[in-house]
Amino acid sequence: MNSANKQLCNSETANTAATLSHRFCVAPMMDWTDRHDRVFLRQLSKHALLYTEMVTSAALKHGDAQYLLQHSPNEHPVALQLGGSNPVELAEAAVLAEQAGYDEINLNVGCPSDRVQSGAFGACLMAEPELVARCINSMRSSVSLPVTVKCRIGIDDRDSQEELEDFIGTVADAGCNTFIVHARKAILSGLSPKENREIPPLKYASVFAVKRAFPTLSIIINGGIKTLQDAESLLENTDGVMLGREAYQNPFILNEVDATFFGAATSTQTRTEGLQKFIPYVELELERGTPLHYMTRHILGLYKGQKGGKQFRRHLSENSYSKTAGIDVLLDAISYVD
Repeated sequence: MNSANKQLCNSETANTAATLSHRFCVAPMMDWTDRHDRVFLRQLSKHALLYTEMVTSAALKHGDAQYLLQHSPNEHPVALQLGGSNPVELAEAAVLAEQAGYDEINLNVGCPSDRVQSGAFGACLMAEPELVARCINSMRSSVSLPVTVKCRIGIDDRDSQEELEDFIGTVADAGCNTFIVHARKAILSGLSPKENREIPPLKYASVFAVKRAFPTLSIIINGGIKTLQDAESLLENTDGVMLGREAYQNPFILNEVDATFFGAATSTQTRTEGLQKFIPYVELELERGTPLHYMTRHILGLYKGQKGGKQFRRHLSENSYSKTAGIDVLLDAISYVD
């Protein structure tokens, strides 16, 4: 691949990337980053880019697309992550996502689960860069939204820097301007998805090398980031950072994101003040018939390490699953930490 192709990035996509900032993102996480969690996280950061759980293009085509794509206007900026490998089907899904009002479409090329592999998408697509390129081209031709890719640094024994850069370059040639790279390879047989998030060693240097090879692309780094200080230091060699489990299990970390990454004033908001802003949403959803624990399960880590935090978690865990659980359960839990 010649240097001109490596640096492919037209002004239109560059301007889009500047408008939709990837300086700090919260990762798509199955069973975690649902619409309720995203509304809660938005009370802590106005600017972090939030990602949905992965939704397959097949589910949107054959299932209840309206249900799968529902989200609150309060979530924005929010990106929909799609799983799939059929260019036509992905384009149809992208159109639905644009109609639903999402800000970005992200293609999953990083999930190593058996279920995803059986559907011939996720991390196994790293072995088929030309197919990924066709998928990207098909979606970009169908919508005006930015279309991005989340991938690994390799799979199994296909984990050389040359193969990674060939994958990035091939997909970039199809018009993808932004790549979120989990700095671990995926081992497709023998490791569970959880083990694939922990056992393959982190290789940040591989992601840094991608940014050097493709200076005009937006390269976002993901994997093993525990603190905002660590995240900020990674911006010296990349264009943005994505936090996963830490952002979910210790959500109050987002309270400092706007000041640290987006130039906002330092937040004086307390944990309880952030949670109180979430209460009107909880009350509305309860009126609509949404069970309380669908929402409170996402806030269990809010008071991590704080006085009364264990009692807060215990009260919610023991009482929010009742069919009759109402807002009083949440208010009683808050009394342990006030």
